Amino acid sequence: METLGLLLDGFSTSLSLFNIMIVVAGVTAGLFIGAMPGLGSVNGVAIVLPLTFLVPPASAIILLAAIYYGAMYGGAVSSILLGIPGASTAVATTFDGRPMAQQGKAGLALITAAVASFVGGTVSVILFTIFAVPLADVALAFGPAEEFALVLLAFTTFVGLGNDNVYKTMVMIMLGLVLSTVGLDLISGQPRLIFFDMPGFYSGISFLVLAIGVYGVGEVLYTIETSNKNTEVTNAHITFAELGAGLRELAKLWKTMTLGSFVGFFVGMLPAAGATPASLMAYGMAKSSSKKPESFGKGNIEGVAAPETANNAASTGSLLPMLTLGIPGSPTTALLLGGMVIWGLVPGPMLFIEQPDFVWGLISSLYTANFASVVINIALIPLFVWALRMPATVLCALVLVLCIIGGFAPSQKMHDVWLIVAFGGAGYILRKADYPLAPLVLAIVLGPLMEKSFRQTLIAEQGNILAFFERPLSGTFMCLALFFFLLPLIKYLRSSQFDRKSTTSS
Repeated sequence: METLGLLLDGFSTSLSLFNIMIVVAGVTAGLFIGAMPGLGSVNGVAIVLPLTFLVPPASAIILLAAIYYGAMYGGAVSSILLGIPGASTAVATTFDGRPMAQQGKAGLALITAAVASFVGGTVSVILFTIFAVPLADVALAFGPAEEFALVLLAFTTFVGLGNDNVYKTMVMIMLGLVLSTVGLDLISGQPRLIFFDMPGFYSGISFLVLAIGVYGVGEVLYTIETSNKNTEVTNAHITFAELGAGLRELAKLWKTMTLGSFVGFFVGMLPAAGATPASLMAYGMAKSSSKKPESFGKGNIEGVAAPETANNAASTGSLLPMLTLGIPGSPTTALLLGGMVIWGLVPGPMLFIEQPDFVWGLISSLYTANFASVVINIALIPLFVWALRMPATVLCALVLVLCIIGGFAPSQKMHDVWLIVAFGGAGYILRKADYPLAPLVLAIVLGPLMEKSFRQTLIAEQGNILAFFERPLSGTFMCLALFFFLLPLIKYLRSSQFDRKSTTSS
């Protein structure tokens, strides 16, 4: 009952006229951002983040969450109409969404994606509401040692559970940690890593500057190089008759969508996972449990419903550890975490006690954003079709201008603009070399917290490094971190042993 009362109080914040306008604007922008190939929720949040300084923190996080939600919905549009995922989270949707469009079922595929996203979002928000308070209560037992161990666990899950190259992931984490130390020492106040003795580095490297450069400028450069100008857009017109037929068809898929929702939510909670593996996992489970698995990849409607429920559920699930533990569950929530730090808010269990209006205003806004997303998505499908025909040169130029303005506005220093350009070039090179960018962003956001908690623990324990293992919670996290760090080696040894057995038997 207490949770229900807090949620109702949250609705008094999120249902104010201004915040409803914020939700509608954010969802609409997110839908277009998600539908544009090469963009996605990470890029959209990074570009819009500087604008949030114009509104109160509660409205700012509602805006960014609405963009996040909208982008998850919009990613399916280009996947179905173009065969090009708007973001990696919509890759699985192309497997059956594009064949459906080529068979003249583009309208049904888009309706399926929108409704399945709504179901996934609704189930996950309810689960979010149920689990938020208990998880925050557990986190109240955290001290500096537990904070350090938990951050270390977040990094090692990227190494052990991520699909990227282990060595490249570790390189990106270490690079992010190095960049997070630029500036003045936390305790002594001595300057550290002041490149070329430039004064701008004394205040450190802004997380916002790195995010806009890597995800904004870098992605634009990569998109310009890889965009396919000959891709044909499939027309789609939604009528009320098609909408009704689509809803009747979707009623038969309740098992697929329920399973995708739960899989997406709990996979999304994992720091190294997020919506992309959740959607692929849900697609695989739907295919394996289907009576006609051979029809997947050829236009099976379940192949659209399963990944769309999962990726939207995962987007909500990734917010839970960010708010309750201060650990982002995805690259986009890492940006949201950085925004909260910039606004002067400290994510974690105390946030529920000190800023209940902020927390429950955000949670309640997820309900309204989810409803607004499905309505606006279906209503604006013809407009999406038109927007996808926009020349890539115009779109990329627009994004670049927004990146430069967004990087200059908060500090009004040309130093940050040049850093955005430099990070943009570096991000493009790293993307070309297939280096994952998410660990870099996570490291520069969590690096200061990791250093602070590490040094606080050592000072309090008089340099006893075993203190991290002697406390029950931190010791558990440290052991889990060690397991995830060694997991790639364990997998390698097991695969080598299996190969040797296969060779011997043959």
